[in-house]
Amino acid sequence: MTHFLLKRRYGTAWLASTILILAFSLQSCAKEPDMNAHNDQVTAQMETDSIVLGMGCFWGAEKRMSELPGVVDVESGYAGGDAKKVGYYDVLGEERALKMGKSDARNHAEVVKVTFNPKLVNLETVLIQFWENHDPTQGDRQGNDIGSNYRSAIYYHSDAQKAVAEATRDIYQQALSRAGYPQITTEIAPLRNYNSAEEYHQDYLKKNPDGYCGLGGTGVAYPGSEQASQPTPPRLQAADLNFDRQLIVFEAEECEFCKLFKREILEHWQSEVPIATTLNPNPPENWTLEKSLFATPTIVLFEKGHEVSRFTGYNGDKPRFWKWLGFQLLTPEQQRIAFEQGTEYAFTGSHLDEKRPGTFVDPITGAPLFRSDTKFDSGTGWPSFFNPVAGAITEHEDNSHGMRRIEVRSASSGIHLGHVFNDGPPPTYKRYCINGNVLKFVPDEEVK
Repeated sequence: MTHFLLKRRYGTAWLASTILILAFSLQSCAKEPDMNAHNDQVTAQMETDSIVLGMGCFWGAEKRMSELPGVVDVESGYAGGDAKKVGYYDVLGEERALKMGKSDARNHAEVVKVTFNPKLVNLETVLIQFWENHDPTQGDRQGNDIGSNYRSAIYYHSDAQKAVAEATRDIYQQALSRAGYPQITTEIAPLRNYNSAEEYHQDYLKKNPDGYCGLGGTGVAYPGSEQASQPTPPRLQAADLNFDRQLIVFEAEECEFCKLFKREILEHWQSEVPIATTLNPNPPENWTLEKSLFATPTIVLFEKGHEVSRFTGYNGDKPRFWKWLGFQLLTPEQQRIAFEQGTEYAFTGSHLDEKRPGTFVDPITGAPLFRSDTKFDSGTGWPSFFNPVAGAITEHEDNSHGMRRIEVRSASSGIHLGHVFNDGPPPTYKRYCINGNVLKFVPDEEVK
């Protein structure tokens, strides 16, 4: 079988083309009002080819394919269905009708039309980018997106394109099979009924920076590709992890949201749940994921080596992340207090009689809240303190139940703790009346 892999050494022809493009770019910069029109003219003069690819949600597919040198344009659209003209809601409606048994038509798939300069990048290299950047073995789905409109697809416009598509599929299947993946389900068919997607879908991740970063597919490299020549990030070793309960953050190297998660969460980690990070999209050997990963960062909670929950994507919403983790760690009664502003009955909560030297911490984040030397017996039936750890809490007006009170929340996780009153002892004269069931006590002798 012929292997068409282009080594990215384009020689004199590539250099000449690059200089020509650069010259046009410099001229367009000199006259900013005409920049877009001039760039369109340059593209029009360039020799180009195109192919239409389905990789699941077209937002991430557009971003991934546009990163390939030699690709000059990527457009989101819909293709491969029976209808001549469709839009986003037509495709969603048709998928609902199919699931309800009210239609037997072929629905369109979300696709990207990839236009490339064949003097700079050949079709095989474009398809290698396609194969490596999604999971082509999932049938009518891609990650959490389920339906025939998310199917993997290659829609060609010539017999030559069909031949390259099938040849690269067969090569990649061998690599996937060696890695334990099932058969490729990618539809390879002539292009029909292509429709450009609505303007708000074009360059979606540039317009909406809170979007997700793709994981790069299965993590299986196409034989002979640039990715294959690079060392594969090692898998985490189960022996180095906590088998009973372990968090793993699946990252990607070029993922700004992974970096944001590291800055805002990981660098301040104090939770009792151990956490580890990895660039390898596979779990530790003999540990299992419930389904394939499709975005980064994805934080997975494992118990006894099995996934029990996951948090996909992070855009700076810390309370949402801690709430997800809280629902995995807290009892139903703790959840009621923490997330529904509940209150335990007087004299029923934890830590009422705790007098050892130590620190009361947030049960989710592990962040310090109160020191035991600020605790006093208020006689109210709830643990009471006259001073919190600096910066540990936030205060909020609470007019519920016909009362005017000041609610106290954990600054780290945002959970409800209790209320503060002005009838405490000196020196602050404050009484932080806290639900004991949402406190965790760490004795000083346990602090390393």
